[in-house]
Amino acid sequence: MVQTNGSQVADGLPGSIETRLFINSEFRSSSDGKTFGLINPFTRKTIAEADLIRKHHDEFARLESLSTGKPVSAYFDGAFAADTFAYFAEAGWTAQGTSSLNTPGSFNLTLKQPYGVIAAIIPWNVPLAFFAFKVAPALAAGNTVVLKSSEKAPLTSALAARLIAEIGFPPGVINVLSGYGQPAGSTLASHMDVRCISFTGSSFTGQKIQAAAAASNMKVVHMELGGKSPAIIYDDADLDSAAQQTQFSVQIQSGQTCMANSRIYVQETVAEKFLALFKEKFGAGAILGNPLEPTTSHGPQVDEKQYERVKSYISLGEKDGKMSMGGDGGDGYFIKPTVFENMPEDSRIVKEEVFGPVVVINTFKTEDEAIQKANNSEFGLYASVFTKDLERAVRASKLLEAGTVGVNCTSPNIAKDMPFGGYKMSGVGREGFLHSLDNFLETKTVLIKMNS
Repeated sequence: MVQTNGSQVADGLPGSIETRLFINSEFRSSSDGKTFGLINPFTRKTIAEADLIRKHHDEFARLESLSTGKPVSAYFDGAFAADTFAYFAEAGWTAQGTSSLNTPGSFNLTLKQPYGVIAAIIPWNVPLAFFAFKVAPALAAGNTVVLKSSEKAPLTSALAARLIAEIGFPPGVINVLSGYGQPAGSTLASHMDVRCISFTGSSFTGQKIQAAAAASNMKVVHMELGGKSPAIIYDDADLDSAAQQTQFSVQIQSGQTCMANSRIYVQETVAEKFLALFKEKFGAGAILGNPLEPTTSHGPQVDEKQYERVKSYISLGEKDGKMSMGGDGGDGYFIKPTVFENMPEDSRIVKEEVFGPVVVINTFKTEDEAIQKANNSEFGLYASVFTKDLERAVRASKLLEAGTVGVNCTSPNIAKDMPFGGYKMSGVGREGFLHSLDNFLETKTVLIKMNS
């Protein structure tokens, strides 16, 4: 181990790593001087210890791999973040109000104005992308931002903060905190100076944030939460394409995405053929190993807590039904691509978000049965339909209770200019290039009486 900037850093980590808080355009130590360790989930060694972690390195992908185990081969956050900042750099002009002459003797108009202080709380699975997706529109709307990164993945946010300082943002416009939900996140959720909060994370934490916001100053809350996304495979679907896309949805980022299609419903007449194709691709597509190696496509779970959580769900699933593939991968918190078949619909592994490379594949006979099973969930983030029948696809898209429905495609496919968010416990509000700006603007009506 080497000592860098007062922090212990794992061998082989080039350069110094920033681990302090970024407040008012300055890096500062925490007020109580406390630190916490960040563990590399592959080596299980400490990467760094610092105040409330922020880490920096010249390569975002390497930092993310070190902190979360995400394979560098699958890192897309940088390009997504760059596109997002590029779009919102000019999007402020679209914050337009309206005018009206419909009231006799009055000229009326509306103004779009910033809230003031925005709090943003982002998750650990794609942190740089969420950093951009919340900070960029909030700034374009004219707000200042206090962003809290996850204690599991603070490094790329810290590097982003360093770049913000280098390009000369005015002091206090962007502030970056790291730390645990309690006290850092809870303080933002209840702070009287924060007028709006944008959160992406678990439904459980979202409930706490919403309660704190209501109990403080009724701050506006936008949330993108968990999912248990179903994919429906009809008998006329292109089974090879459906198998390829659905297995990728579950396997990418080791299953640690909110919109992974972790439930698949296959029409009985093609179930055997689909299962064979799916399992062949699911296994072949996952190359487990050191996430810093470019050949690795499947990294470990983010930390021991998440690793044990996924294993506990696998144990529950084995009690309720049949695991036909996968299980514990061992060293470095690995979980193999895992398939459960013909599970009871009331099993916890069917109902709850596992957040690992674990999928349940059940069958159905009729369209009505497929829709009923797909909607039998408190989540509603993403759903998919695979069929060559356009009328059937439209019927299903209307009936599925989800914020996004993919037809012959599935997550992680999204459209940047379309709204993204969830039904039910999967969220409140929508985000997207054409939608996020309004999340951070108040609407004011101005009535001007005319003397005529």
